[in-house]
Amino acid sequence: MNKKVSKYDVIVVGGGHAGCEAAAAAANMGSKVLLVTMNMTNLAQMSCNPSVGGIAKGQIVREIDALGGYTGIVADNTMLQFRMLNLSKGPAMWSPRAQNDRVLYSVEWRNTLESLRNLDFWQDTVTEILVSGQKAIGIRTQLGLDFFSKTIVLSNGTFLNGIIHIGLKQFSGGRIGERPSRNLTENLNELGIVSSRMKTGTPVRADGRSLNFSKMIEQKGDTAPGKFSFTETKKLEKQKSCFLTYTNPEVHDILKEGFTQSPLFTGRIKGRGPRYCPSIEDKIERFSGKDTHQLFIEPEGWSTIEYYVNGFSSSLPEDIQFKALRKVAGFEKAKFFRPGYAIEYDYFPPSQLNFNLETKQVENLFLAGQINGTTGYEEAAAQGLMAGINAHLKVEGKPGFILNRAEAYIGVLIDDLITKGTDEPYRMFTSRAEYRILLRQDNADFRLTEKSYKLGLAKEERLEHVQKKYIMIRKIEGILKKQSISPEEINPFLKAYDLPGIRQKNKLETIIQRPQVKLMNLYKEVEKIRNLIDAAGVACMEEICEAELLVKYSSYIEKERELADKLGKFDEYIIPKEMNYKAISSLSYEAREKLSKIRPETIGQASRISGVSPSDVSVLIVFLGK
Repeated sequence: MNKKVSKYDVIVVGGGHAGCEAAAAAANMGSKVLLVTMNMTNLAQMSCNPSVGGIAKGQIVREIDALGGYTGIVADNTMLQFRMLNLSKGPAMWSPRAQNDRVLYSVEWRNTLESLRNLDFWQDTVTEILVSGQKAIGIRTQLGLDFFSKTIVLSNGTFLNGIIHIGLKQFSGGRIGERPSRNLTENLNELGIVSSRMKTGTPVRADGRSLNFSKMIEQKGDTAPGKFSFTETKKLEKQKSCFLTYTNPEVHDILKEGFTQSPLFTGRIKGRGPRYCPSIEDKIERFSGKDTHQLFIEPEGWSTIEYYVNGFSSSLPEDIQFKALRKVAGFEKAKFFRPGYAIEYDYFPPSQLNFNLETKQVENLFLAGQINGTTGYEEAAAQGLMAGINAHLKVEGKPGFILNRAEAYIGVLIDDLITKGTDEPYRMFTSRAEYRILLRQDNADFRLTEKSYKLGLAKEERLEHVQKKYIMIRKIEGILKKQSISPEEINPFLKAYDLPGIRQKNKLETIIQRPQVKLMNLYKEVEKIRNLIDAAGVACMEEICEAELLVKYSSYIEKERELADKLGKFDEYIIPKEMNYKAISSLSYEAREKLSKIRPETIGQASRISGVSPSDVSVLIVFLGK
């Protein structure tokens, strides 16, 4: 590629889940984009489990889709199985999850990116960020080529000075079989960006032909599988099963034989690993009173015999891993493709970022994904999307696009990272969000599509589709609140479900608010209700279910919205960038230290910093008022 014409609006470094979303977003918004990756055949590689979504993660994927990202669409087009998790709980907890074909997922992403006319590609390793003053102006690669741009997004995943551990063995790598990225961390350190180390891991991969699935518990997908995307992606017609089995005391005893060779316990691994996805040896050590641990056996694709042993992440010697697994029910004659391993890598504590994911130390440089201290494809993709959007907006001289905690799980994710920081791999959970009932997976399109349209990502027809859907839902909601039903019309239905009948006419709303009553069942089985909804021009299951949720949980939704509005006012109080916190003697010493380090943009952000008390917030408000 000719150096003289290598000028771009946005350069994205890294072709993982964050990099792919960042490149696509910036290109679709009109920027001229270059995606630089070490290996073009591994775009959006599923390095660990072959799945998308899960608890809180599924909500993030639906938000990415509503904002015009591609993760949900690619996941829908490469599904092996779909399940909606937590259906026994309230709708704030419902979380879509899919098993995916690992190879097809990467191929689908590559095809998607290659269809974008504003996007160029270059296969190489980036070794240096070029700067002028404290502004990023380009990159230098291992081949000695310079590419210039107005903004840069770094999304290097686990490749920065990556070291792989298997027992006493350790060697360099970003993933097993792939070389790490050198020099870039040191370059960023020289620019004033602090780095640290983290650790993650991945399990054994097994040969499905050698497994006895009859000894395991089969886990089928939903009988009526859903999907992630709000667009017209194809529906899943056939599914592959997953399987559940368990470790046992004999397995644990064998694993303990390798503890003296474990890099986790001998101190060779310095970085902290994910608290909520520990290795099998860590589980045995931390939960010594447990005799069994679950193992989920997940298919890797339609046309492969490879299976992912979810729950058996390990860095123990490979012979110990294999010996122990063969004592698990169904694994007695197991053959393996490769052992589990741990990987240590560099990351940059995210408190060094602004809310648009631009670094505070170097202007025009954005960070996204695991290098910000997160774990998971979904968290990475969300950051990539936001970084790509904001890199383009920076080029255009427009304000950054920032989501608050009441608008999206993505807002919670980024606010947590920047305000609280993290010294262990950050994973999203529903419990991290204060406004879970507002941030349901089913309403992501209502929350975010209009914002996406204003950004230039969502097309007009997509916005119109959401608006029509909203009108239909409100029509059903109106019917339920206004129309009444007699005992003769509803009691046969209630009796069939062993529910107490009514003695006089009731509003349909009161019937729906019973936890055991489903509007879809009423629609199918009660003629009056079916006629009312059909007359309104609605026959879509999604619209019917959404209306039911709004009626059933209306009081909770309203309370949460009022709370969000009340607390959200603190985010309207802007703190000057030059604020000298150490000069405000009324603040506690800890508050002065934390505020000076993080430099919050608003009173709301300041109030969420660990160590900043309500009295410190009051001091700030009074000080700013003066």
